[in-house]
Amino acid sequence: MFIIIHKIIQLKGELWLNSRFKINDRLEKYLSQLNDAQLAPTLQKDGPMIVIAGAGSGKTRVLTYRIAYLMSQGVDSFNILALTFTNKAAKEMKGRIASIVGDSEAKNLWMGTFHSVFAKILRFEADRLGYPSNFTIYDTQDSQRLISSIIKEMNLDKDIYKYKQVHSRISSYKNSLITVKAYFQNPELIEADTAARRPKIGEIYKNYVDRCFKAGAMDFDDLLLKTNELLTRFPDVLAKYQDKFRYILVDEYQDTNHSQYLIVRALSDRFQNICVVGDDAQSIYAFRGANINNILNFQRDYDDVKVFRLEQNYRSTKNIVNAANSIIDKNQTKLDKVVWTANDEGAKVKVNRLMTDGDEGRYVASSIFENRMQNQLKNSDFAVLYRTNAQSRAIEDALRKRDIPYRIYGGLSFYQRKEIKDVLSYLRLVINPADEEALKRVINFPARGIGQTTVDRLVVAANGFERSIFEVMQNLDKIDIKINSGTKTKLQNFVTMIESFQVMNQTADVFELAEHVTKVSGIIREFNKGGTPEDITRLENIEELLNGMKDFVEGQKELADATGSLAEFLEDVALATDLDADKGDANHVALMTIHLAKGLEFPYVYIVGLEEDLFPSAMSMNTRSELEEERRLFYVALTRAEKQAYLTYVLSRYRWGKLIDAEPSRFIEEIDDQYLDVLTPVHEPRQNPMLNADIFGDIEPNNIRFKKPVKRKSEAKPPKFVAPKNLKRVTKSNSSEKTNLFDGKLAVGNIVEHMRFGKGEVLKIEGKGADTKAEINFENGGVKKLLLRFAKLDVLG
Repeated sequence: MFIIIHKIIQLKGELWLNSRFKINDRLEKYLSQLNDAQLAPTLQKDGPMIVIAGAGSGKTRVLTYRIAYLMSQGVDSFNILALTFTNKAAKEMKGRIASIVGDSEAKNLWMGTFHSVFAKILRFEADRLGYPSNFTIYDTQDSQRLISSIIKEMNLDKDIYKYKQVHSRISSYKNSLITVKAYFQNPELIEADTAARRPKIGEIYKNYVDRCFKAGAMDFDDLLLKTNELLTRFPDVLAKYQDKFRYILVDEYQDTNHSQYLIVRALSDRFQNICVVGDDAQSIYAFRGANINNILNFQRDYDDVKVFRLEQNYRSTKNIVNAANSIIDKNQTKLDKVVWTANDEGAKVKVNRLMTDGDEGRYVASSIFENRMQNQLKNSDFAVLYRTNAQSRAIEDALRKRDIPYRIYGGLSFYQRKEIKDVLSYLRLVINPADEEALKRVINFPARGIGQTTVDRLVVAANGFERSIFEVMQNLDKIDIKINSGTKTKLQNFVTMIESFQVMNQTADVFELAEHVTKVSGIIREFNKGGTPEDITRLENIEELLNGMKDFVEGQKELADATGSLAEFLEDVALATDLDADKGDANHVALMTIHLAKGLEFPYVYIVGLEEDLFPSAMSMNTRSELEEERRLFYVALTRAEKQAYLTYVLSRYRWGKLIDAEPSRFIEEIDDQYLDVLTPVHEPRQNPMLNADIFGDIEPNNIRFKKPVKRKSEAKPPKFVAPKNLKRVTKSNSSEKTNLFDGKLAVGNIVEHMRFGKGEVLKIEGKGADTKAEINFENGGVKKLLLRFAKLDVLG
């Protein structure tokens, strides 16, 4: 028996050694692709280290190969923690690692975003903090709805206590580790809120935290705050995860906030095998609480820190790299590094001045169209970046007119659409019936005769008994509550339905359960009954949600420890970001704010709206640190470009419904002239093209103020205009660029084009004369009914 066991152990050892050599062979091939600067941090095994990585310098490759190298050196994959800022980045890195070490080992890595990794830890340890392991994760919308309810219940003025502002303040407290207890122990915070005429902020904060706890819910900020609480209050838990995570790697370290910084410090304190990678020049999230000092002061936090610099840019041309360097050099707060590239010289950065934002949009669309045609490019080779979301409108209009497909990133997320939130709320109740926000959202949707007064009474009862609303509903016959018998029956039926879903959840996967829930709850019937284009769109979105669930279930089958359950899906959705989603057909022009563009790259990049008070923002020029962050934001925008960057600004722009004069951004002036191709002079004074100098005569302007005025004969004044009475309206012909279409020139079947809705087909015409209306099915706007005397349409055929 002993001999057999010994042979098995020996055989396993040989197999393991063979796999090690295979890993090393493969790894050697990948390591040979690194330059010397990249190889040094990759092969540094132990101790604290910082990799200062310039834009496009291959930092993701270094992180990926370093993890594979650690595993080849005998470090157990279970003992490696890698923290990223998007799920997409984590997925790509894990995929690369799997290609080197194999899928099985790669799956053992703890790799993901801060929030996803710490949510996983909190689920394991939730009972320590009094939470259920299946706690709900509230998104921003859920949190704001709850805060709005609390403000209403406290009878506070909603114009003073604006729920979004209150939510933002509570979020900043949590990220600064200011708990409710800490708030009430800080007279300065209380005084500041009182001075802002919001003395009840502390009470709202306390009620919000209590209600979340009672609902078994954490918001995004709690995932960090509660992890800090867990590691601080329970030394045995800290010791457990310190021992587990013997090697820690952090990507985009410049974007960490104070709460994230403390968690990383605590976890790495025992072994101090920590590697952080980042670029201080790309620190652009101060508004979210990111602290650039975390990367600037890293060498003070640990002893014997090894510093590595990645300064060779592989992404952009020399002109783009040098232009970006000339910008960021203007910042005073920065780490020393010199980014360079061996790439081609490339075209200079083009600067173009336009008259209005409409002209700007048309220029961008025309330029994309011409570049695409002349160079045989794809739409996905282009990106348009702007400082604020509002700037996208003019760009969208122009792209639609050119029939150029585009996608806006950072708009309304698929998972934030009403019908999707409705379905997910039912599913959240299945997992956690204490989820108050989910229950209030669907208790009367579809309508089942449960009014707001009934819900208010349930909320009061739940708060009074310190129980969840669902528990109150389960015990309506045992408590004294002013609800009539008919309504009680409806509430009990709702409870029974949710409980039946919970039973099904024990055996069904998320797709099977969701398909059942959408039918039994009445959601599908509700939207089928409406039959409007909006209802049809909502049904299509629900169908797409179910498709996504099916894909999720199939994908989870590949994972050893996954089941495709509802709980797994809800956590995946709760922690998803807009840029993580795979939208299928990727051949579109990307439109996004610069903040969202970080980490991405495109051959051709248009940075629009480079005007003072817009970029840099008027809200970010009060201090030097704010202005330097705006400059870093411009640096990020410029370094997204691989081959060509375009900068545009306008002389006048609509803002808040008013046409205002604009002046070029200081950032254009800060770029070294040798890297710019200025298509229109930056300092050229604005002139009125309607005027001509000849109309003012031939007087020489030299010393004109010292000459006596020329005496001219007085001219007779024109008679005062008196409007004649009883005027009749006269119809003008050819007075507009667009055809007057209500006079019989439009027919059913005509193809027309509208500036906003794009191309469309005329389905129906009704009415006479000035009241003529046309029903048109537009490509971008669906079916619209337009009054033709006002409609700006081009008849195409």
